[in-house]
Amino acid sequence: MRDGPASDAPTRISFRGGGFDPKPRPVVAWIFFAAVLALWQAGSSAGVIDSLFLPSPARIAVALQELIASGDLFRHLGASLARIGLGWLIGAIAGVILGGLIGLSWLGRSAGLPFISALFPVPKIALLPLLILWLGIGESAKVVTIALGVFFPMAISTYAGIDNVPRNLIRMAQSFNIPLPAIVWKVVVPGIMPSILSGCRISASIALILVVSAEMIGANVGIGSFLLTTGNLMQTDQLMAGIVAIAVLGLLIGALISWLERVLLGWR
Repeated sequence: MRDGPASDAPTRISFRGGGFDPKPRPVVAWIFFAAVLALWQAGSSAGVIDSLFLPSPARIAVALQELIASGDLFRHLGASLARIGLGWLIGAIAGVILGGLIGLSWLGRSAGLPFISALFPVPKIALLPLLILWLGIGESAKVVTIALGVFFPMAISTYAGIDNVPRNLIRMAQSFNIPLPAIVWKVVVPGIMPSILSGCRISASIALILVVSAEMIGANVGIGSFLLTTGNLMQTDQLMAGIVAIAVLGLLIGALISWLERVLLGWR
């Protein structure tokens, strides 16, 4: 004997497969950021936070506005961006070339992989005094320091990306007697592009860190030199304004790389 019509209705089951596919909620980030600023400003206004050691967000905003109006901020950021751009370009090109040789050639892997494994852990900023002795106190030493910091993550990302390319695709192309340059361009390059862009994201952050450190050691202009000078003079509002400028610059670089990922990896 069958139950009533109500028991024949299908039961809706909620989807349970989205636990590892989190969706970003930008509004949450803005709310959290606003809450932190509000608490910070309230603590400064109440005297709980000493303005000498940590100025309030309002004072930092005023200092940032003054730096923009005087043109000092753009002068220092322009010098730092020029060093980052040249050093990153040199290091990225060299890293992709060596990483490609390691991934595609047994000779390149045999010679290059021990070289990378030995030198990658060395802090690149520790090489700056030696580079100054070799290249002088000018721009070359700073650019080479940034290039070295970018080179290793780009090389590692490139050869790791080649190792992750499905071998059956390469063997299929070889079975059709496709030339090696065509296989590299049509099979390997699309396969390694996500790894290369991940390397770009990591190396851009490293380049920003290195340029600040290098400018603190030997530069008269640049955001690192500006931070060192304001710190020595206890101008903490301008110091924090410089840090905010670096943070915004990092966000802009990250947004640029995210845009490149959407453009170049749209096929995924």
